[in-house]
Amino acid sequence: MYVQTFPVSGAKWQVSTNGGGEPFWRRDGKELFYITPDRKLMAVQVDLSSTFSAGAPQPLFETRIGGQLGTDNRSHYVASADGQRFLIEVAPEETASSPLTVVLNWTAALKR
Repeated sequence: MYVQTFPVSGAKWQVSTNGGGEPFWRRDGKELFYITPDRKLMAVQVDLSSTFSAGAPQPLFETRIGGQLGTDNRSHYVASADGQRFLIEVAPEETASSPLTVVLNWTAALKR
């Protein structure tokens, strides 16, 4: 992932080391979050003062985000304003279904 100025001036800075998507800025602009291809939520400290600089990406935790990242033009998570809490859409866990027993003519069994 890269950060680029707006309007575009040609300058851009790489902030991820192994790719990523779904970038989300902390409200004060001091941190950038993103999801790696292996579904880890990462955080990068950034300095937006006179020139852009970014620290090393730090893994926060693994997620269970489902689906193909970056294909549906929406974010699968959101961070709180201070970057301390996250709301994450997760894929439902697959559970083995219990067998279902259907009893027909059960009223006849009551008469016995």
